[in-house]
Amino acid sequence: MKKMRILSAVCAAAVLATMVASCGSDKESSKNTELVYWTVGGGTGDNQAAYDAVNEYIKDKLGFTVKVNIADWGDYDTKINTILQSGEYFDYMFTNNNHYIKGVNLGAFADITDLVAQEAPKLNEVIPEQIWSGVKIDGKIYSVPTYKDSSITQYWAFDKTYVDKYNLDVQSITDFASLDKALRTIKEGEGKSFYPLTTMQSDAFSGMFNDYDGLCSGLRPLGVKMDDQSRKVVNIFEQPDVVEKLTYMHNWYKDGIVNPDAPTMTETPKMKAFMTAQGFPGAEQTWAVNNGVEAYEAVQVWGPMYSTESIQGSMNAIGKNSKHKAEALKFLELANTDNKLRDIMAYGAEGKDFEYVSDGVVKKLNDNYTWPSYTQATYFNLSTVEGSPEDQWDQVKKLNEQAGSSSVLGFALDVEPINNELTACRTVYDQYKYELETGAKDPKVIIPELNKKLKDAGFDKVMEEAQKQIDAYFAK
Repeated sequence: MKKMRILSAVCAAAVLATMVASCGSDKESSKNTELVYWTVGGGTGDNQAAYDAVNEYIKDKLGFTVKVNIADWGDYDTKINTILQSGEYFDYMFTNNNHYIKGVNLGAFADITDLVAQEAPKLNEVIPEQIWSGVKIDGKIYSVPTYKDSSITQYWAFDKTYVDKYNLDVQSITDFASLDKALRTIKEGEGKSFYPLTTMQSDAFSGMFNDYDGLCSGLRPLGVKMDDQSRKVVNIFEQPDVVEKLTYMHNWYKDGIVNPDAPTMTETPKMKAFMTAQGFPGAEQTWAVNNGVEAYEAVQVWGPMYSTESIQGSMNAIGKNSKHKAEALKFLELANTDNKLRDIMAYGAEGKDFEYVSDGVVKKLNDNYTWPSYTQATYFNLSTVEGSPEDQWDQVKKLNEQAGSSSVLGFALDVEPINNELTACRTVYDQYKYELETGAKDPKVIIPELNKKLKDAGFDKVMEEAQKQIDAYFAK
């Protein structure tokens, strides 16, 4: 009996030694794992020090590192479409309402409905159920939503240099007519070679189409007016309010208020005298740093408003073919719960790109860091930028709480029955969008031509199917 006990102890010790060796081996193997991440931003930035800082921070906490690949703003759509359609490997990817449903339908994104609770339970705690609901497709979750200014609030901001120089009453500039007067005042004062509205092809005038819910279709012409309780599907380019805004853009382009290379410019311009962006109280501080402007004065012009698209404006999907789904979710969990990691991701390498000036407040040291914060994780564990309101993130939460809702909130178009027509219509719109949205072409000329080609591509069928699905969804 004594001999058997000794033998059992020896066996147990051997098993334990094997387990320890195996765990050690797994840990070392894990440390060699590098997750592949694709996102969007300014591809020419100086980000390597920040990436190194992120990986130095997470390798001991999580046991792996992340390879961040940033597609430039102008190339993002093309690059992401190529990755999704070719099946190129990735572990996780920033996505939005332009690519989310497409990625799901192509089988590129993993169903993480159950995996989130299993591998990243804290994500369920920090992201409200309403936000999770906004990313569901047929009741399943294929992306981790970025909980931030998830309702849309649109701001216009003016470089304070010109506000003071021309005595602009920014708080009264809240529609295109008053904006027209302000931009023309700046143009007249600054001269022929100065462009008050400097913009680019992929983001001509942020917020121009906010009044219409795009139904998560990825097709700009398709929409339902946010406040239309009848939920009628329309071609937004046949709506007088949209045509009026595009006409303003065209007149600004003709009159030298918009830069002449806007339809072809692919890099985000700096030193903007005027800019428009979805934001929140204090966001103008970050815009000023990013644009190399000393200070912006901003006015809220629209919202806050929830839509399925606004919730789906920033998400991170896990690759269906990823070999590291659990690890990708654990990284996103840490990014959403760990203040130190969140600050590095948002602001860059400490000492190089930013420094702490007090507890929970940072000062940005340059504008060379180009990984956009809104693509990464929640804002609500993030330090504020010096000069922003100390309660900035509380104010953002308040905006979300005050937000109205689109008449079709919760609905996302099932594209499967009309996938061919949608693809054809997107191809048509892609041929026109840069010149139309930047004002380079007269909407009175280009819109009829666009609409004819959309009709030929099957747009009527798209509208009919969208209306049918909406009617059925809200009849439940």
